[in-house]
Amino acid sequence: MSDKYFLDSNIILYSVDSRDSKKQKKAIELVEIAINSGDGVISWQVVQECLNTVSGKFSQQFKPADRDLFLSDYLMPLCAVYPSFSLYRQSLALQKKTRYSFYDSLIIAGALEADCSQLYSEDMHHGHEIQGLKILNPFH
Repeated sequence: MSDKYFLDSNIILYSVDSRDSKKQKKAIELVEIAINSGDGVISWQVVQECLNTVSGKFSQQFKPADRDLFLSDYLMPLCAVYPSFSLYRQSLALQKKTRYSFYDSLIIAGALEADCSQLYSEDMHHGHEIQGLKILNPFH
């Protein structure tokens, strides 16, 4: 495993959501370090979830121009994992083994495919380790 780390959608979204300033501050720190160091990774799934949320589910919807900037300057520099047969297969195996949901298993599979040593997520079990990947809740 490398020093790379994976950011789940909730971390990215907290970085642009001002409703919880403590979580936003920590999320911004993680995202800025990820972009500046090149050690942060997200997947196509995170890109889709984030764009969907800021386009309609968010308390303050992004304007089209803001969504374009969010995609080009924030999400795509981090995106390193794309769909593949092996990614889906690994996520199904992880789902069976760990009992995480399919989508959480797909996030874990993406982090493993990108050779990350850590996965930052608010939605999974803090401290859980899967195949050398440690799941961390940065707000824990």
